[in-house]
Amino acid sequence: MKSLRALAFLSACSTLAIDARPSGAEIYRPWCAGYPPTGSICAFNSFEQCMMTAGPGTGASCYQNPWYLLRAGLKRQRAATGQTTLRAL
Repeated sequence: MKSLRALAFLSACSTLAIDARPSGAEIYRPWCAGYPPTGSICAFNSFEQCMMTAGPGTGASCYQNPWYLLRAGLKRQRAATGQTTLRAL
């Protein structure tokens, strides 16, 4: 009985130590900096902000985020048809 209590206590402690929280919503930014061999960072609100990070000598280039464009198009389409909710992609 004592070992069962100890197991329950350790289980509760490990659950609290993880500190699991619900995930946040994905925020789509309109501009990305593409780094050819490694990937891209889509965290920029303006082209100028992107260019400050992907400036000369970094090998990066800025482009519009396709996910942001898709999301904006869906919002416009739903607004035109009168739908009020936007489900996650």
